[in-house]
Amino acid sequence: MGKLSGKKILMIIAKDQFRDEEYDEPRKIFESEGASITVASSSLNKSKGMLGKIVQPDILISDVKAQDYDAVIFVGGYGSSEYWDNPTAHKIAKDAYNAGKVVCAICIAPVTLARAGLLKGKKATVYPSEIDKIKAGGAIYGGADVEKDGKIVTASGPAVASQFGKKVVEAMLE
Repeated sequence: MGKLSGKKILMIIAKDQFRDEEYDEPRKIFESEGASITVASSSLNKSKGMLGKIVQPDILISDVKAQDYDAVIFVGGYGSSEYWDNPTAHKIAKDAYNAGKVVCAICIAPVTLARAGLLKGKKATVYPSEIDKIKAGGAIYGGADVEKDGKIVTASGPAVASQFGKKVVEAMLE
């Protein structure tokens, strides 16, 4: 029995060009701890990662009920900018946060959380190219690779995907 046995995690990927390691490495950690994973996207067509991984989403983001999950994770990669200004993605993030769930994002995906209003006054990090965008959303950027502020976990990119996964598990166990 893993530490996350019985817990449900939603991983949201771009319909195209998500970052393979940011999906794979945390997922392996979550599964090894006994969590069940649901993959959501804006399309039910197979999604192709930036490095070629093919993932079949389980559910459309428009059908997601955030309260059904213990954690919601926005996977990064070039394509994840499709959610930056997406009202459905913002609603999922806000609903999850307001229900006391763990809300996470890696690489450029923390911009989605910033634009949903979740990073105001929170310590957060992001891929270096997007620092100004999370600061514009009120985030406190300190330069760390992985940041946890309460129920929000953010990470800077693929190099820290495993560290991110472990920090998400830690947040879920609190």
